[in-house]
Amino acid sequence: MKPLVISAALTLSLSTLCSVANAAKLEDVAPYPKADAGFTRQVIRLPSQKNEEDYKVQIIAGKTLQVDCNQQRLTGKLQEKTLKGWGYPMYRLDKVSGPLSTMMACPDGKPHPDFVPVVGDGFMLRYNSKLPIVLYVPKGVEVRYRIWSASKQIKQATAE
Repeated sequence: MKPLVISAALTLSLSTLCSVANAAKLEDVAPYPKADAGFTRQVIRLPSQKNEEDYKVQIIAGKTLQVDCNQQRLTGKLQEKTLKGWGYPMYRLDKVSGPLSTMMACPDGKPHPDFVPVVGDGFMLRYNSKLPIVLYVPKGVEVRYRIWSASKQIKQATAE
């Protein structure tokens, strides 16, 4: 009888956790803090995958700037924080610097708007559809993301 009760409780806990990620409002998941002055809170909700350990989420934060033919980049570091009392991860991009640019001569010299990404550490995250990805970024910074998946093919290394 006890294993049945434990199994039922575990099933209920898992179904509750799964519904947490798809909650209509972030406040229904956990008491994530509001964004500080000068920051916005961005939320990503991921769909469930069969083998989530085979997936990663790339955070692509950046700004739309007037650029020319040169490659442009902003710099920053995405830091993982923990929601106190809950243990849930949340992420903060404190400072965005730049833009940094190559210095090529542009034949046409005409600036045009383009998305310039922030490069740095911490932008590749573990895939977890059970919790939303909550990010705090400076105002004016847009958050995009890309899903990466592992190949089904596994190769053998050679000893040398």
